[in-house]
Amino acid sequence: LSVSLSLSPSAQAGQQVPLISMAPQTLEKVFDKLGHFGRFQATVYFVVNLQTIACGIHYLASVFLAATPEFVCRLPGNVTEILVGNQTDDPAALWALWTPGSKRVVGRLENGEVWEAEQCSRYQRLGSSDLASAFMGNRSRHPCSDGYLYDQGHITNSIVTEWDLVCDRAWLAKLTQPIFMLGVLLGAVVFGDIADRLGRRSILWFTSVCQFVFGVAVAFTNDYYSFIIVRFLLALVASGYLVVVFVYVTEYTGLKARSWASMHVHAYFAVGIMVVALVGYLVRSWRLYQLILSLVTAPFVFCCWLLPETPWWLLANGRTEEVQKLIDRMARWNGVKMPCHLSVLQMNGPEEAADKEMTNNDHVARGKKMSILDLFRTCDLTKRTVTIWLVWFTGSLGYYVSSLGSVNLGGNEYLNLFLAGAVEIPSYIVACIVMERLGRRNTLAPSLFLTGIACILSMVIPQDIEALTITVSMIGKFAIAVAFGLIYLYTAELYPTIIRSLAVGSGSMMARVGSTVAPFCVLLSDVWIFLPQLIVGVMAFLTGCLTLLLPETLGRPLTQTFEEAAELQRKLKQEKEALKRGGTKSTSVTVRLEKPVYTPDGADKLKEEQSLIEHLTRL
Repeated sequence: LSVSLSLSPSAQAGQQVPLISMAPQTLEKVFDKLGHFGRFQATVYFVVNLQTIACGIHYLASVFLAATPEFVCRLPGNVTEILVGNQTDDPAALWALWTPGSKRVVGRLENGEVWEAEQCSRYQRLGSSDLASAFMGNRSRHPCSDGYLYDQGHITNSIVTEWDLVCDRAWLAKLTQPIFMLGVLLGAVVFGDIADRLGRRSILWFTSVCQFVFGVAVAFTNDYYSFIIVRFLLALVASGYLVVVFVYVTEYTGLKARSWASMHVHAYFAVGIMVVALVGYLVRSWRLYQLILSLVTAPFVFCCWLLPETPWWLLANGRTEEVQKLIDRMARWNGVKMPCHLSVLQMNGPEEAADKEMTNNDHVARGKKMSILDLFRTCDLTKRTVTIWLVWFTGSLGYYVSSLGSVNLGGNEYLNLFLAGAVEIPSYIVACIVMERLGRRNTLAPSLFLTGIACILSMVIPQDIEALTITVSMIGKFAIAVAFGLIYLYTAELYPTIIRSLAVGSGSMMARVGSTVAPFCVLLSDVWIFLPQLIVGVMAFLTGCLTLLLPETLGRPLTQTFEEAAELQRKLKQEKEALKRGGTKSTSVTVRLEKPVYTPDGADKLKEEQSLIEHLTRL
């Protein structure tokens, strides 16, 4: 499909308009005219990312929804006096007397009986009416059939206190976040495909409304199982929105602003984590807490239907008239006085050589159906795939372990979670700057090593030095956020065109697996308090070492075939051999000779970068 792209004066003068094929590069040239991140794109970007904040909110809301306060088994009957440690008082003063080292409470009932209460059981002292801490006589054990007493000084209530998810039912509370992450995994698969069929706008609208509806519905669930089901549905749509919004903002920004715009979507997710901490601090009742969190982004629900469809999707579906209207609208918003006119002239193939090459590559990719086995076609490719999968898995695992575990660091848990979100924002800025200067590999590997170092240090620092412990943990969160934000781009650059989408898609699935495993990893702190940090630290060091074996992709053209991808690895080996041979002089000559091979000219670079964007968008 060919179109004309011209400026108004030329068209009015009746001059012949050069043809520009309706290939992806056509829209890139439109962005050159209208602005890569003008007022229109900026408005759309900030509006759609309001709901990204909601995704961050719902992903981390469970840290306070399923919080477990101190509790003991409720004593039967009317208790007149209690003993905690060596102090006696009225039953109402139970939690004022309770200390972290307290194991039980002894109480005297109105009928004179003396009972002991622990967390998951209670005992009746036989033949004694003395309210004493030590007792050597016989006791009869009874279940906690009257429920439990909870410390409401920290939180008024949670799903744990409302449905007694403690003792033999404690596993139900621990399943809350893993089941949510399972919904995230499924939602990413389902909505990513539907968005390609029905359009980005309709999926954004649907998932936004559903997030609001399911988020409010969670606050009104009456039992644990309905709570889990509604939260699972909420995870589906939240994950669906997060997947599609990456594509949406990518398709509305020009090439010059695309890397920054797509990476900083993560920053809005981090703002959602900060909102969770703030609302959790102000509201200690789980139903009101959940309701407020769901209403935070309610204004977006009422304006999301005003969002336009992306020009890329309209173009791919042949709706050129709507593309023209959208371009005119963008021109008005961006203050472009000489708007671009897009009109269909004839139905034929691409005219430009670059477009032809891109189209041919696309046909080749479609002509031969690739499978996941093609990621393991050669020995070098197998090593590359295993390493990349480990990076995806470790990045996601470390990210969610540090986020979910931040409330257990000591000190103020609300401040800890707030800092865990706040530290992400500068991490993405640093990642964008450093990866363009030092390279992808040379940014990714150090960030993984820094994550591992932070995890090991958190294990050796005395727990009573809370400020230092929290600081080291935040450094680890900063580092893993850099790695997690960078891996999307690095994966796409490491693989040839014909399997690029498959490589990024499979890596993304490994990240979802990591996010599903992360809540279970956090629970391992019950076995040993530092076990989660040990696991993440070892994985980060291992993955960082393997990352050093990957080739650098900065400044090198995207590969189109398996042979070109293999050439990247051969170049890496040659560079290492040159360094081993030692000569600074010979090494500098090698670099000077190799560099031109990897540096495409302006047109080629545009083509290569656009090819990358195409595949990421399809994903």
